[in-house]
Amino acid sequence: MRFRLKRSPNMAPSKKKHATRKACVIPGGFTVLSLQFSLDSAARHSLYVKEHRVRAEKSSYRPLDRTLFVLNIPPYCSESVVKDLFSQFGSVASVELRDHPGSSPESGPKLSKVFRPADKQGFKVGYIVFESSSSLAAAKSHPHDDPLVVSTEQRPVKTGVQKWIQQYTKSFIHPDKLQLTVDSFMQDYDKQKEEEAERQRQEVEKQQEDEEGWVKVTRGHKGAKARPHSEAANKRTLQREVRKKRRKELMNFYTWQHQNTQKEHIAELRKKFEEDKQRIALMRAQRKFKPY
Repeated sequence: MRFRLKRSPNMAPSKKKHATRKACVIPGGFTVLSLQFSLDSAARHSLYVKEHRVRAEKSSYRPLDRTLFVLNIPPYCSESVVKDLFSQFGSVASVELRDHPGSSPESGPKLSKVFRPADKQGFKVGYIVFESSSSLAAAKSHPHDDPLVVSTEQRPVKTGVQKWIQQYTKSFIHPDKLQLTVDSFMQDYDKQKEEEAERQRQEVEKQQEDEEGWVKVTRGHKGAKARPHSEAANKRTLQREVRKKRRKELMNFYTWQHQNTQKEHIAELRKKFEEDKQRIALMRAQRKFKPY
């Protein structure tokens, strides 16, 4: 006879069934995150994430210990959708989507979406900045078999015709809101230009030259070396003086001289015209004229 052993409820659980889920890491240091559009969707999409580490980039926009670099973001995921997806790992400070990887945006007045060209439709790369570095570690250690759901009942994502209607409705802007956007941009632009003009004025004051070519020496920062007086500098000074003299000279100082020059030029053209007429008449008389 054969006896079948039954598992006692007090026995230890199977290690295979309750094994710890681990993140899927591929060559290059990227962690693969599974993305699912909705709970009833069978298809899944893969995102590739890693910590953003660029030594050449030293900017406060993308702190090295809190920025997550994301590849293969699908077109239906906007910045707000991406922020909601990764908020489960921790508080998200900012999200930036780009067509290609690149440096952080330059400082200056930010152009409104109203005046920017339409975004290209396609897969994007993203830079997600968390409030804490622990959130970055949580996102990198997320298991591959636990997908991130894009569209839920709490945050539905529109697609197809509904998405196009929503985009068309948002394309209209109220005149008052547009005026506020323009005024805000112009204030930032004027402020930036004033700062540039002030900086240029300070540079000119530091390197001011008089008419004789002498350089005004000012106190620089500690450790700065004086510029040597070279022959090339003397040559450039002499060339500047020559150009100044040429600008002071007036070719046609008197108006009557200019008019007289024009009359002589017209008389010379008429004289050549008459000579050409006589030469053509002579060639016709000799039957040697060949117009073509």
